[in-house]
Amino acid sequence: MRSDEDVARLLGVGADKVGVNSAAIARPELIGEIAERFGSQVLVLSLDVKRSERMPSGFVVTTHGGRRESDLDALEWCREAVERGAGELLVNSMDADGTLAGFDLELTSRVRELASVPVIASGGAGKLEHFAPAIEAGADAVLAASVFHDGTFTVGQVKQAIAESGFEVRL
Repeated sequence: MRSDEDVARLLGVGADKVGVNSAAIARPELIGEIAERFGSQVLVLSLDVKRSERMPSGFVVTTHGGRRESDLDALEWCREAVERGAGELLVNSMDADGTLAGFDLELTSRVRELASVPVIASGGAGKLEHFAPAIEAGADAVLAASVFHDGTFTVGQVKQAIAESGFEVRL
């Protein structure tokens, strides 16, 4: 998504939401343009984040699949994006992504503290026991990929595990 016209085309063929990442980094005004034209509920800001001692928060926004660090402090970028009109934050921990060792709970918690919009935790899921702690840390939703692609478990099994941890889930 590089423009509100790109968003219009996708919404015109049935999309409910669109994700924006590097285009918003390059041109932050895009967030407001999309939100103003279509409503904040349409816009999911996707962030690939990794730990960095050079940032005040300890987290930096990356691009190119985590290979290039931007000059954006991840938590400040989350705050700015919400102020500009982002309706959801999809926060992918590049440090946890692919490790199957669990979500970055500190990152999730810190984003939740400052965000007034839904937060989606991504990166690191490897066991059924990893999902509920991400929700406890403040995620409104959790995202996983390889565990489903590899057939490690099903979406139904994840929902059941989350429900058994005391969270409301549509089964």
